[in-house]
Amino acid sequence: MQPYFGIHALLIVTVTLSPVTATAQSEKDATGEDVYPPLWDLAPENLLDFLVKDNKIVINAWNYQERLGMYKNLLNSSAKYFTAFGSQNFGNILWGLPLQHGWQFRTGRLADPSSVTSCGDEDGDLLCISVRSWWSCMNYYLAVIPFLGAVEAGLFGQLQYEIEILPPEERRADFCYSVADCRSRIPKLMDKWKAYFEYLLSTEHKAMSPATFSSFKLDDALHLMWRAHVASIAYALPRFQDSLKYLSDPEANFGEDWANAVDFIAATHFSTDLQTTNNFQAFLPPRMLVEGDVLPSISDFSPQQNRVLLSLRVLHKANQLTGGLLLKLWQKAMSTEAGRKIGRKLIEDLASSQKFDPVGIYNDLKGVDLTAPSFLRKSSSNID
Repeated sequence: MQPYFGIHALLIVTVTLSPVTATAQSEKDATGEDVYPPLWDLAPENLLDFLVKDNKIVINAWNYQERLGMYKNLLNSSAKYFTAFGSQNFGNILWGLPLQHGWQFRTGRLADPSSVTSCGDEDGDLLCISVRSWWSCMNYYLAVIPFLGAVEAGLFGQLQYEIEILPPEERRADFCYSVADCRSRIPKLMDKWKAYFEYLLSTEHKAMSPATFSSFKLDDALHLMWRAHVASIAYALPRFQDSLKYLSDPEANFGEDWANAVDFIAATHFSTDLQTTNNFQAFLPPRMLVEGDVLPSISDFSPQQNRVLLSLRVLHKANQLTGGLLLKLWQKAMSTEAGRKIGRKLIEDLASSQKFDPVGIYNDLKGVDLTAPSFLRKSSSNID
């Protein structure tokens, strides 16, 4: 039973990470759906497009359009480092952040889940981002902190004004609002995002010609970006655990399953350019999950969406049951570029497999001794 589990655990990981096929992308293209996040064209594209008041650039990160504007400025200012990876900045690996944020907005995940306010409602303030939303609070640490890390690193050059982020109406102590504030409160997290942008800047300085960026290595950039991404989630996850109470049980489970999956994705140095991220998100749930949604039989979700959600659930449960050993095994397998290349290839090849049976795997898991010590002893021969 243990070898069976070991093989299928990896199947869970690889199929879960990118449940997208070429067919899905062609369907997406055929619909003419915009490849950019909603309202991308309306988001501030220059820092001076934000409010300037009292010698400060003031950004309301609790407004979807302004938070999107922080991403747009990051992408615009880092575009020159990714010219070798496609036109129109499509190869920029920061696309994963605004596209994920756009999916959250489009599916209603940034609105007030408690329904106490009209924040984010179609009939209320649609652009409002609710501080009661678990998704929006988690995303703050993947929007504001990268942005301020870039400011500190010097991605935007010497700024004429300081940057100030407006606080939410509630939970003000759970966030930071300027480079100095974040530097004093979460220095290690700031260091990780700053290191990513400093790496980009260093490749410009090292290159013989500023236009070539000959020292830029995509794998190095992906490593630093994913290291910071994972750190943001690890910091925010326990801080906003209490916000899950506003969500239905299926939605809360999905949120935690998704956060768990990021660790596995990160280990492969998965490229989060525009096209790959759009492919990746093709089968994410198109709405919030509600009570009564039972996997893998949600009637208004496609079979692929049901399969992906169940796969995320199984992956999370398997990692919990092994005491985190499954992730450690995966990270060890992905510790070399050759391993990561195989991992990414597995993602591509196994995504369209019709033989993958998460229900069967889940039922098998419930009957297996998956405590970390025994699992480690029985699996150690397969690690090397």
